[in-house]
Amino acid sequence: MTPDEDLRVRAETLGQSLPALLAAADHLAATVILGEHGRRRSGMGDEFWQYRAAHPGDSARMIDWRRSGRSDAHFVREREWQAAQSVVLWVDASRSMEFSGDRGRAPKGDRARLLALALSILLIRAGERVGLAGSDVPPRSGRAQLERLTLALRGAGGEDYGRPDVSGLVAHGRAVFLSDFLGDLAPVEDALARASDRGVRGALVQILDPAEEEFPFDGRTIFESMGGSLRHETLRAGDLRSRYLARLADRKDRLMHLAEASGWHYLCHHTAEGAQSALLWLYRALEPSR
Repeated sequence: MTPDEDLRVRAETLGQSLPALLAAADHLAATVILGEHGRRRSGMGDEFWQYRAAHPGDSARMIDWRRSGRSDAHFVREREWQAAQSVVLWVDASRSMEFSGDRGRAPKGDRARLLALALSILLIRAGERVGLAGSDVPPRSGRAQLERLTLALRGAGGEDYGRPDVSGLVAHGRAVFLSDFLGDLAPVEDALARASDRGVRGALVQILDPAEEEFPFDGRTIFESMGGSLRHETLRAGDLRSRYLARLADRKDRLMHLAEASGWHYLCHHTAEGAQSALLWLYRALEPSR
């Protein structure tokens, strides 16, 4: 097969998979019931939201005297925040995300793309702007943006492990990094520091296959990275289990503390689990009040 023929076959395969990805994301987003005002919060706007008790420091013009006249306390009339925020997603497209420990289970990259697109659907429906880091898809709203995001969520890249891309982050906006985070953590730390410098808050979602959590290997085993750059052969893989699990636990702990130090949230999600709970967690994690 010539390079041009190979490119055409891969393009045709991609063209067939993208509508399916969007359909799956639509279905997943529809399973999350957020209510009519899933992102309501107080702030600048015209629509009434709620009354709250007046606090020290509230000016007299903020008091709703009609409501306050019906009780012994003073109340402030809060309006609903109507300014859209920008959310930028980074979806790890490295070779590592192609891994699956079971032929009947989708690889990590598929789950990352599904979550990213389903989250985009929810956010855009709520009036937010969504974009993709490291691409020509800056944060925008509208159904057409979902199609741009779907096209931009292409297959794996050439590197074994991904490095978070912070290009396109909007100052004081939100961001989501979806990856297995099994490579060097220094780029992750650097990306979070650069995001924090711009006032960006968000969430780290570590996506792992159950085989990476359980280490179900014993006897003679050859471990090789998805890109082939790393390779290790052992005759007693079982002897490595305890050390591997300890290092994985340490990595999760480091990610959690990096997130906390930056004002971010951290979640470890497994591909054998349903995607709905992770999607709802992500949506809530991006709320400005959190």
